Amino acid sequence: MKTIFQHIKGDKTIWAIVAALAIFSFMPVYSASTNLVYVVGNGSTLGHLAKHAALLIFGFLIIYGVHKIPYRYFSGGSVLMLPVVFVLLIFTLSQGTTIGGANASRWIRIGGIGFQTSTLAGLVLMVYVARYLAKNKEKEIKFKESLLQLWLPVSLLLILILPANFSTTAIIFFMILVVAFIGGYPLKYIGIIVGAGILALAFFVLIAKAFPDAMPNRVQTWQNRIENFSQEGGKDAYQVEKAKIAIVTGGTIGVGPGKSVQKNFLPQSSSDFIYAIIVEEYGLVGAILLVGVYFLLLFRIFIVLKKTTTIFGTLLVIGVGCPIVFQAAINMAVATNIFPVTGQTLPLISSGGTSIWMTCFALGMILSVSASKEETEEDILDDNPLDILHETLD
Repeated sequence: MKTIFQHIKGDKTIWAIVAALAIFSFMPVYSASTNLVYVVGNGSTLGHLAKHAALLIFGFLIIYGVHKIPYRYFSGGSVLMLPVVFVLLIFTLSQGTTIGGANASRWIRIGGIGFQTSTLAGLVLMVYVARYLAKNKEKEIKFKESLLQLWLPVSLLLILILPANFSTTAIIFFMILVVAFIGGYPLKYIGIIVGAGILALAFFVLIAKAFPDAMPNRVQTWQNRIENFSQEGGKDAYQVEKAKIAIVTGGTIGVGPGKSVQKNFLPQSSSDFIYAIIVEEYGLVGAILLVGVYFLLLFRIFIVLKKTTTIFGTLLVIGVGCPIVFQAAINMAVATNIFPVTGQTLPLISSGGTSIWMTCFALGMILSVSASKEETEEDILDDNPLDILHETLD
């Protein structure tokens, strides 16, 4: 055990939280996977559990590998990754995958595993925004220059994510605005960007309505989710109703691990609605404890922020760390019918490879910052992306 602790750096409490969430996830994923096996007819419960275990093991390898990288390399790395992510998003959209008649081109297949490119794009964008704000912290930001250097790359990637994944686009855009505000980007310019974003969304909706064959039923799906949020009937209303039954059934202490009934009726019980299954099996006590663990993670992220010596490190931790807790809050809010259905998973607990891996990559970055010695802003921001590429190839 001492040997293990000698090789891991950074905030040990974050390591413990991640390990606790990962270990806890096995029981609800195993329990909820019966829906996929007996209702959908997909594989076996042990097969789903083994797949989840493999994804988590690889996720921990990602955390370990990333946290060993000095975080200054992430600055230049984000510049190198922007064109890569741009190409991946175009390729993903070109797949034309449909689910239930709706455009859901979110995944590409890599080695037989579905990879959601929008999550990678969000991570790269957060680092890129942190880099830009840190480089211009001591300068007067000129709006026209920031449009080209900052908002053009951001808008291009968000436009490519939007057609298939509105909720992810909204979360990324919101977190970018938060990081921009904290990073000292002028508030009046942020207002202009928000207005432009609203106009762009309205324009997209109008185009989608005018040319429905281009994006089959996608805008209609968003509209139905908003309408079903306050009305009865429809697929989303059915999911929320089953989630409510699961939560009520759980009571104070739950029906017990593996004894959920609603997992057999609730679609996406092992991913989007896994929190409802957790409440049913572990009750209000388990639900509150899980919320407490995510709040503890947020608290430790702020501890890392307090100890960080550079502006880039601070903005990086905010940009990649807060979305993890924010996503968890959205998942829980959907299960408890506070938010409309969004399709966001519960970080480190829901089944699914991309979500787990990108969460682990973000955690690795945070741990890299917390493990760093005294860094200077010049050391970080003077890194040339091409130099980083040469070092990697060597």
